[in-house]
Amino acid sequence: MSVRRLAKEQPASFAFSPETLEKANWWIAKYPESRRQSAVIPILWLVQKQEGWCSEPALRAIAELLGMPYIRVLEVATFYTMFQLEPVGKVLVQVCGTTPCMLRGAGDLITVCKDKIGAKDHMSADGWFTWQEVECLGACVNAPMAQINDYYYEDLTPESLADILDKFRAGEKPYPGSYAGRHSSEPQGGALTLTDPKLYDGSAAKKIKQLPNAPTPETAT
Repeated sequence: MSVRRLAKEQPASFAFSPETLEKANWWIAKYPESRRQSAVIPILWLVQKQEGWCSEPALRAIAELLGMPYIRVLEVATFYTMFQLEPVGKVLVQVCGTTPCMLRGAGDLITVCKDKIGAKDHMSADGWFTWQEVECLGACVNAPMAQINDYYYEDLTPESLADILDKFRAGEKPYPGSYAGRHSSEPQGGALTLTDPKLYDGSAAKKIKQLPNAPTPETAT
């Protein structure tokens, strides 16, 4: 894993929004008081949803809230790559670059990102985009794919990804999911096996034979 460091330029301060603080306290309440630091990961995520990234003042505020050393919060934030350590654009594009996606054309998606956004891991000049190459996102059947903000965009082509980025820049919200028309992770064109409706509507189910001396719903306690 490459070394992850905080951004060189940091804001002067950080403050939890009322909504973020309310959710943070909800997470803290899930743990014994002596283990409140166990809420560090969800609270880091809440802060990132509020700010778009995790700044040094935010990490210090989390450490103070949880009563734990700042270095411990820093260790968590720098270990997990889901936490952004420098500002990102309004649209965060994370292209899967693991083997199945690469075999299906992820390299072409990366080229689109370079052409339309710029260098990876850096916010575009207009503040709209940041793109990254990431490890497996677990949607290998629908490769190549990318996570854009909170959603998966699957079965992508260079053309469909370019169109998605253009729509985001225009203020639209392109639909997530497969761009090859498939449902979930089933084969393109629909399911090919286990297609008999009787397998799912209960009509093929057989009544279970009652075993001798087995308790019935009336006698069971």
